[in-house]
Amino acid sequence: MLTIGDQAPDFTLPSDQEGMLTLSHLRGQKAVLYFYPKDNTSGCTRQACDLRDNLNAITAKGAQVIGISKDSVKSHQKFRENYQLTFPLLSDESGEVCEKYGTWIEKSMYGRKYMGIDRATFIIDEKGIISHIWRKVKIPSHIGEILGKL
Repeated sequence: MLTIGDQAPDFTLPSDQEGMLTLSHLRGQKAVLYFYPKDNTSGCTRQACDLRDNLNAITAKGAQVIGISKDSVKSHQKFRENYQLTFPLLSDESGEVCEKYGTWIEKSMYGRKYMGIDRATFIIDEKGIISHIWRKVKIPSHIGEILGKL
């Protein structure tokens, strides 16, 4: 399990904004890396819109926002268009990056167990070190927590 102070695992994933994004190419700036369960669901939409609405404040603090889920690039593109999202959404269809970050977990709903993405956020500093981690994110207060730590 990753902890604060660990080197953020590097990855290259396809982006909804065409092409690939490699985490290590962002060195020199902070990254707000957030994992979310599914495009176009109520909680994920609210979270993405909160980040979109506060993107200027985040970028003013020297950080870039990156979202990751197991949805396809095509699904991400529709999600971006539906909600005018202006930060990259990356497709981790294999779940390899979710595994590296410990966000692929067993969940339970109505007594049924299944595997899914834990809503989690990592702030990665300019040197690629994890400076903050939130797991089981609660959406209503989360944007304030992120801004407070940046």
